[in-house]
Amino acid sequence: MAVSFENNIVVVGDIMLDRYIDTRVERISPEAPVPVAKAVKRWSALGGAANVARNLASIGVKVTLIGARACDDAGQEIEQLLKEEKINAPGIFFDDRPTTTKCRVLSNGQQLLRLDEEECWPLSQNVRQKLFDAALMAIDAAKVVILSDYGKGVFVYDGDELDDLLTIKIIKYCQSRQIPVLVDPIARDWKRYTGATCLTPNTKELTSAIQMSATDRAFFEMINSQMQDYNFENILWTRGAQGMMLLRGGRAHEIKAEAREVSDVSGAGDTVIAVLAAALAAGFDWVKAAELANTAAGIVVGKLGTSTVTLRELTGKMWFEDSSALRHLKLKLVDRQSLLEIVSEWRKKHYRIVFTNGCFDLLHPGHIKLLQEAATLGDKLIVAINSDLSVKRLKGPDRPIQPQDARVLVMAGLEGVDAVTVFDEDTPLKLIEAVCPDVLVKGGDYTVQDVVGSDFVLGHGGQVHIVDLAKGFSTTGLVSAIQG
Repeated sequence: MAVSFENNIVVVGDIMLDRYIDTRVERISPEAPVPVAKAVKRWSALGGAANVARNLASIGVKVTLIGARACDDAGQEIEQLLKEEKINAPGIFFDDRPTTTKCRVLSNGQQLLRLDEEECWPLSQNVRQKLFDAALMAIDAAKVVILSDYGKGVFVYDGDELDDLLTIKIIKYCQSRQIPVLVDPIARDWKRYTGATCLTPNTKELTSAIQMSATDRAFFEMINSQMQDYNFENILWTRGAQGMMLLRGGRAHEIKAEAREVSDVSGAGDTVIAVLAAALAAGFDWVKAAELANTAAGIVVGKLGTSTVTLRELTGKMWFEDSSALRHLKLKLVDRQSLLEIVSEWRKKHYRIVFTNGCFDLLHPGHIKLLQEAATLGDKLIVAINSDLSVKRLKGPDRPIQPQDARVLVMAGLEGVDAVTVFDEDTPLKLIEAVCPDVLVKGGDYTVQDVVGSDFVLGHGGQVHIVDLAKGFSTTGLVSAIQG
């Protein structure tokens, strides 16, 4: 499916820097009952409104980011990251506070600690006016405007006049030009978003705003009342593992979440509002745009850290979902928890379980030989495929050639393959330990001792089988030949 999102979108809001420190924890401190974390890797990413802009740029949207940052180290990092992502952002700077920064300390893909550096009082009149002037200049060429409110100062206001709020001034300007305004809200008082085309609250934000539990019988009546009071046309309620609900015209359109292993939900809301805006600008109706945003969220939560969805991932997923003749293959595509449940049922029937793994980027005869031989070694064959993020770490920034949704689809279509799953780690060791296969299979470029998980499988009475390589075939060789 060919889809283009080449439209102008303006993002206004709180710009932040997300810093990460990946660590390895091997012991508890003798000084206090806390883990000793050895720093292994550090990196930074655009956060807040800047991550919304980054998501838009990632799917080919021309985006302008309006927000402020300080002239400090974090502000300079943001400037560099904006240049790398080719995001247009006028140089507007705070004169009274540091750049908002969140530093997450990780270990084994899980957060140990988050350190926040921020000051969230209202902006000075000078900075507020600069933001408004820059927004007006950019909005005239925009298809959609996004207000990304993280409560860090850009939309915070200590005055009494509603018309003086930056949100209201921007929304009214957009209304005069019939430009949709989407808001990611943080404030409990939704009065500051009056007239917005759509709000995208999560469950906590929604229940806080209407001061009512989602289980209350009058819950939807209260939401509709708020929509009428503040002239909202739509609310896209993001519900985490329960999916989303689009509230529009007095009706609720439920959109179920896709089964997927969650690595990190950081920035998922940014992806949702970015893809929703891009789809609307491209001419999608509201329901289809919300469904596409839901698909994007399902992709991005499978990645570690503040991440984006790419156009290739998104269009690949759309093609897969729209291919009715291929839907039966989805039965083979399972997340880790579902796989373990399936394996448990296979065990009850005393099936011999075979496991192999790889990137399987460009499927070639060598792969087919390995899979055919693996299938003969037992009753059920599980194929674990490296996620796109994992392949990039292992093979470099230009890989994979095919996104993971395409790779798992091709694998699921092969006879003899009974289950396909994706893993995000550098190695499948945790997955192997969870599945505990009877046979572990790898290609002939490995020895038994080199195969990840071999000690575990052999220690449980299993077998490690090495398949002789098919001469003359490798993905690296194919890529080199294609590139000339």
